[in-house]
Amino acid sequence: MNVRSRAPWIALLTLSALVGGEVSPAGAQDGGGRGARTSDGGPVAALSVVLGCPTDTSIVVSVRSAEAVEAYVEVGTEPGKFTAKTAAGAIPAGTAVEVPLTGLKADTEYVYRLRTKARGAAEFAVGEEQRFRTQRKPGSAFTFALQGDSHPERLGKMFDPDLYVRTLRNVAADDPDFYVTLGDDFSIERLIERGPLTQQSVDQVYALQRGFLGIVGCTAPLFLVNGNHEQAARYLLDGTPDNAAVYAGRARISHFPLPEPGRFYTGDAEPVPHVGLLRDYYAFTWGDALFVTIDPYWHSAAPVDNEAGVQGTNDGAGGTDKGPKGEKGGRKNKGGRNRDLWAVGLGDAQYAWLRTTLETSSAKFKFVFAHHVLGTGRGGVEQARLYEWGGLDRNGTSRFAEKRPGWALPIHDLFVKTGVTIFFQGHDHIYAHQELDGVVYQSTPNPGDATYTAFNREAYTSGDVLPNSGHLRVTVRPEDVRVDYVRSVLPGEEKRAGTQNAAVGFSYTVKPRAGATK
Repeated sequence: MNVRSRAPWIALLTLSALVGGEVSPAGAQDGGGRGARTSDGGPVAALSVVLGCPTDTSIVVSVRSAEAVEAYVEVGTEPGKFTAKTAAGAIPAGTAVEVPLTGLKADTEYVYRLRTKARGAAEFAVGEEQRFRTQRKPGSAFTFALQGDSHPERLGKMFDPDLYVRTLRNVAADDPDFYVTLGDDFSIERLIERGPLTQQSVDQVYALQRGFLGIVGCTAPLFLVNGNHEQAARYLLDGTPDNAAVYAGRARISHFPLPEPGRFYTGDAEPVPHVGLLRDYYAFTWGDALFVTIDPYWHSAAPVDNEAGVQGTNDGAGGTDKGPKGEKGGRKNKGGRNRDLWAVGLGDAQYAWLRTTLETSSAKFKFVFAHHVLGTGRGGVEQARLYEWGGLDRNGTSRFAEKRPGWALPIHDLFVKTGVTIFFQGHDHIYAHQELDGVVYQSTPNPGDATYTAFNREAYTSGDVLPNSGHLRVTVRPEDVRVDYVRSVLPGEEKRAGTQNAAVGFSYTVKPRAGATK
């Protein structure tokens, strides 16, 4: 059996003839409560466990320990009963090791726990029992959840670690099958601008976020989407292993177990020198739904949004981040709002994959996830008629055939034709529910913004718009999809936030799209 890891491990036992549940951290604190902090304001994660790459017959358990330990995983189908286990293996200090569990049954709940011991210790400590589920069958009801930009580098302005932890605990209470993050969770721009920019310093950014996401990821597999502030972007590649894009690409796939193309997932099959498979765009089915993530940043020769190291007051497409006192944030590309947005996009290979994925799927519901329409700008449907997404210049001139030869349709028109249910985006730090031609455009709020602000409100000219903070809970049923905006509020701040913690701020349902064609 092949074991995906970034450190030595030993062969694992195949798990078979089991039935079981969901998962969480084991052993030492993972995800932290109030008061457990690093110097960067994140939870102390002496031992973190996150799940990824769930399929009908397998899942990956990623284990990272601050100190070198030996570990193994026990699995079963009933609480307190573990009928199979992996062999024990070494977890080097500060290195995430991926432990695949294979031979599982489809649409089945499993229980698992991690057992660890320090080198030289006589016995293995028993970790907390957790659960996970393999791929749902068609006709099943299930829940998944997602968050917008967490921006842990914006401490005190758009990020409060206590509120972020509260959001993640609200998510865990929802018991989702998996959790999607929509980017801007791993900003490395301060390292690019001020240094030190090294693989180690970038790894620390990813390790800090892993401490937070372990609160949910120990029980719900994580699916990551690249954002502009990750700077995991093609324009930064210079042919050497020592640049920001390579550092970010390596950190992402070494700290989180993410899908690569194969039997269960389709996606980006083109390796990048010094990184390997990016695992940046991918698709899979779960129950009655198709899930698709897309990523312009790794596939545009020109910067898609802000150019690393170039200071400014907007995002290069006319948008701003305005806080409660009117302060502005973000950066601009050289050329500002006059730059040619036809120069950025998904690229031919990713578009062809997206088209094939959507056209060949017979799923009742189709969800697409990206950091933002076009990867830049502000707004949802306000941007959906433009450039490769809608085919028009800002002056209303159609130039799609000229600028995207060989493409069948603009991306939005492809969504309409193939029956996309909801397009989920982040980037704007706001909750906004909109619809265009039967496709829902859903902007996702920040999970840790204690200003409770409706950032970028002026960019939205229609729809249902609410301020931060919280997450989205999506319930997929055979008859419809329900989306709930679950608010997050710190204790004692209910009056200022105008709501209660875990209260549902807005809900809507979507029926299967009628008349969509392949």
